Amino acid sequence: MSKDVVVILAALNLEYEAVRRKLAGPQVHRHERGTRFEVGTVQGTSCRVALGLTNKGNHSAAVIAERAIQEFSPVAVLFVGVAGALWDTARLGDVVMATHVYAYHGGTSEDDGLKARPRVWEAAHGISQLGLHLARVNDWADDVPGHGRAPQVRFGAIAAGEIVQNSTISAEARWIRQHYNDALAIEMEAAGVAQAGHLNGAPVAIIRGISDRADGTKSSAKDRNWQPRAAANAAAFATRLAVELVGEQEQIAMSQAYRAHTADRPKGHVSNTAHNSTVGIMAGSVKESRVYVNAGPKVTGPADLVAELDGFREHLKRHHAEGALDDDTHREALAELGFARRAARESTPESSKRATMALKRLRGLIAEFPELVARLAPLVVAAGDLS
Repeated sequence: MSKDVVVILAALNLEYEAVRRKLAGPQVHRHERGTRFEVGTVQGTSCRVALGLTNKGNHSAAVIAERAIQEFSPVAVLFVGVAGALWDTARLGDVVMATHVYAYHGGTSEDDGLKARPRVWEAAHGISQLGLHLARVNDWADDVPGHGRAPQVRFGAIAAGEIVQNSTISAEARWIRQHYNDALAIEMEAAGVAQAGHLNGAPVAIIRGISDRADGTKSSAKDRNWQPRAAANAAAFATRLAVELVGEQEQIAMSQAYRAHTADRPKGHVSNTAHNSTVGIMAGSVKESRVYVNAGPKVTGPADLVAELDGFREHLKRHHAEGALDDDTHREALAELGFARRAARESTPESSKRATMALKRLRGLIAEFPELVARLAPLVVAAGDLS
């Protein structure tokens, strides 16, 4: 699993663009079968997002979701977009996060009518808990003047089928509201994504902005008004959720690295790390100990930082050659280092920010290697000082 990547998928281009506007520096990533993703960072953070477009329907969504999971091994998969509300609980513009997903087209036709045989997927407990926390904190929504009340997050079931529902009196509409009367919203892709996550062991969250009421009042004119607003609200909540998910993974990785490091120490061992400081050692007796002294790099401009980054690349290569860094981590680390190097050469406030973000992502990749983390720390500071 990659500790700093969240996959976000959308079915409509409008939904895709709502998420893309939240990303900085998106770069095209092509799957070997032709599917194109864009990988960027949530603005102002080190959280990487792999964004993909599935098109309509559960079947297409399942295929693209599986490709994304296999390609990126993400922390989680978030499916983001718009949906119709089945009841008045969720108002237009609100966000619904699924506690569970119904595939409502499962059934058997008998002489006395159609009997429901749904498939159900529950949301991952950790993601549900985090979503509830963010809803309580309630600082995720974009402040857009003129849009009235702030959107709210609702939690409940989402029903997923293969047709657009826009009626309360049709036979199927009545059947859905009878058998799935706890569903807050209805759409066409969640079941496919949930199944792909289930088969691949990837946590999935379904996040939908309410753009209509699925009651016969849906129209092109209303869609032009509400779909962008609902998609933007869903994208705002989803990207905030992605940032928090990655932050939790980084904390877990750092904690595990620390425990592993301290577990390997001989009894009586003392380790001190200091950056840009004077260190004195006084002891009556020192056994089986090593002292590493690394002076911070003297970085006065972009050229100095580029040279230091080139030197850090050699340390990465050495760890890889010795078998400490696996191939995937080494490849991703070199990619982030290259991105930071290119940004540093541009020498602008915006490029300084991009370089800093890339080095922070690199720090997450090498969190298990204290020596590399210690060498990288002053370079992160130096990149920020160039702005």
